[in-house]
Amino acid sequence: RTAAKHKQIRRGVKEVQKFINKGEKGITVLAGDTLPIEVYCHIPIMCEDRSLPYAYVPSKSDLGAAAGSKRPTCVIMIKPHEEYQEAYDECLEEVEALPLPL
Repeated sequence: RTAAKHKQIRRGVKEVQKFINKGEKGITVLAGDTLPIEVYCHIPIMCEDRSLPYAYVPSKSDLGAAAGSKRPTCVIMIKPHEEYQEAYDECLEEVEALPLPL
């Protein structure tokens, strides 16, 4: 929520992809219920190539809501910001501790 307030969230495949390519840093979160998977299956590879952390959540509706939107979204990138750096660092730690998807 705080990230949304500070406009530090990138939403949607095109936007997230564009900013990963531009070298932006952040935590990428993907919705597991996205179909067809081809819509975004290249995003984790892009993240791995650039050593960017990413994680999956079950629902695109929940992901959209968490990003401060009424619309579902299949992928977001949360950028670091001094206003919520501590919370960001905690999330980063949690995401980095997750086992990599097979």
